[in-house]
Amino acid sequence: MKLSIVIVNYNVAYFLEQCLHSVYASKLAFDHEVFVVDNNSIDGSIAMVKEKFPKVNLIENKENLGFSKANNQAINISKGEYVLLLNPDTLLESDTLSLVVDFMDSHKDAGGLGVKMLDGKGNFLPESKRGFPTPKAAFFKIFGFSKIFPKSKTFSAYHLGHLNRDQVNEIEVLSGAFMLLRKEALDKVGLLDEDFFMYGEDIDLSYRILKGGYKNYYFPKTRIIHYKGESTKKDSINYVFVFYNAMIIFAKKHLPVKNARTFSFLINTAIVFKATLSIVGNFFKKLALALMDFLAVYAGLWFFAKYWGVYFAGQGESYPKLFLYIIIPIFIIINLLSIYYNGGYEKPIKPFKILKGHLIGILIVFVIYAFLPENYRFSRALILFGALFIPIIILLWRFIANIIGFKEFSFGNAVSKRILLVGDKDEAKRVKGVLDKTKLNIENVIELSLPDVDFNKIDDVVKINKINEVIFCAKDISSAKIIELMTRLQQHAVDFKIAPPESMFIIGSNSISTAGDIYIQDINSINKAENRRYKRLFDAVISALLILIFPFVFFLFKSPFNYLKNLALVFLNLRSVVGFDELSSEDVYNLPSLKKGILYPTDAVKINNSSDLNIKRLNMVYARDYSIATDFNILFRGFRHLDR
Repeated sequence: MKLSIVIVNYNVAYFLEQCLHSVYASKLAFDHEVFVVDNNSIDGSIAMVKEKFPKVNLIENKENLGFSKANNQAINISKGEYVLLLNPDTLLESDTLSLVVDFMDSHKDAGGLGVKMLDGKGNFLPESKRGFPTPKAAFFKIFGFSKIFPKSKTFSAYHLGHLNRDQVNEIEVLSGAFMLLRKEALDKVGLLDEDFFMYGEDIDLSYRILKGGYKNYYFPKTRIIHYKGESTKKDSINYVFVFYNAMIIFAKKHLPVKNARTFSFLINTAIVFKATLSIVGNFFKKLALALMDFLAVYAGLWFFAKYWGVYFAGQGESYPKLFLYIIIPIFIIINLLSIYYNGGYEKPIKPFKILKGHLIGILIVFVIYAFLPENYRFSRALILFGALFIPIIILLWRFIANIIGFKEFSFGNAVSKRILLVGDKDEAKRVKGVLDKTKLNIENVIELSLPDVDFNKIDDVVKINKINEVIFCAKDISSAKIIELMTRLQQHAVDFKIAPPESMFIIGSNSISTAGDIYIQDINSINKAENRRYKRLFDAVISALLILIFPFVFFLFKSPFNYLKNLALVFLNLRSVVGFDELSSEDVYNLPSLKKGILYPTDAVKINNSSDLNIKRLNMVYARDYSIATDFNILFRGFRHLDR
């Protein structure tokens, strides 16, 4: 056996399918085997592999063992002279495997090899070639010097920026996304260190390969797409801790004690620095717009209150401090929350949703006002002024920002997609059918049908028709050609998608942070932003109310403390009152992701046959036709099961 390919998967079924298609499309003149180690996915990955790739050696773990342990499971039973560790969110050229094996055969000193990696827009990924994270290299990377001096041997040592990305070079660290290893070297230096759960294991193994007397090579004569980041949000706090702690494990294991202490101090400082940036950044990303609205509205209402109270209401002084600093802010917060839950903070900006949310918010304020004691009732004039002032100031400053040139404040519908669809006529028709069912805002779809396409003129087609997205039919176009065209069309600032054969999804990546940009058939009205917001509001309000009434209903339940525990988890946004019925992974395939529910759609109906098929159908109906009323109905009918 020449080559063993090992793919560790965790809840990325769409990417895995595309990856396996590219593996089996490879032209190989030698024996090979493919392992997929699934770390207890719940997205239908296992069913998809069994159905579409029966030749795969599938290992089904019952828990998430992490990257290292899962890879070692397959490596231990592999038979190949070489072992390729491959991420599921990758796409290979048809000759990638042949070229890298030939290189290893002709370079007996090679213990490991990595290739040139591109992201989903065809941009070069610098982690294709890396140096060791020495204290100095890590410092320059963490604090941004490597970005300022990207080709410096000193400042960009972490990504070996001084090495030509188009030339074969010896490197220090291979990427775990594509890591071709000589089995003989693994037998000598050992497998992946299982102390690393995720991240850092590739650095550790690369180091041991070099210590074992072998070399690691960067081989750019073939390219792969790496949709980097689907399983991990790079700006999440969890990512910061896991990634940098992996560096600490490496330092303690391989660096001298003194250097390891210095490195650990540096990394812990970086963790605090990065985590703080992440917390602050995420906070302002989510609340910046609302905070700006609050400040603008508060300033207007505050000045109006001061002015109205003195000059028109006949008061010797303005409104009391309680009113100015407590009542007005509460009034504004109620209004902004109403705008938020009615879609007023979606982008692009839709004035109608802002006005709708504002009107509902004003009505809520009026209702609250009517029930307040007389001595707490504030001026009706202020409410009337707010009813006019709030939408005007909110829309006005957005309009000014848009005029100045801030694109995120654009008005209207989402940017229309002008799509170029490249593939065989029949396949293009099938893919177009998938697009029709996604409810995307599509302005135009232009088809370039094979085999008559002149790829030399594709630039002109994109430019003349103002195309902003290109979809390639992978059934008809090789991965090598797709990657070549992506690289060439970068200058036109278009997005790229790939439609795998015989699949009802289209997959792509617009950036590292939006790696999971997938079009699927629209059975998921529950995934609409407004439905997500309303469902979360329903969960928060209902869980709080049900916790409050616990002393009056606890006798209804066999496990009253389970009732309290479940609702507390819902209130903390760790669970939902209603979720999909729990089935095997095969049966949740193609359903949108939801938090685990206390109650299920089956609680609302009485079915004689509670087979997986019937339960799956109810799940799909719930996803497709979701409304708050549905959750209320399920809660009413399944109330006695809140302690399950």
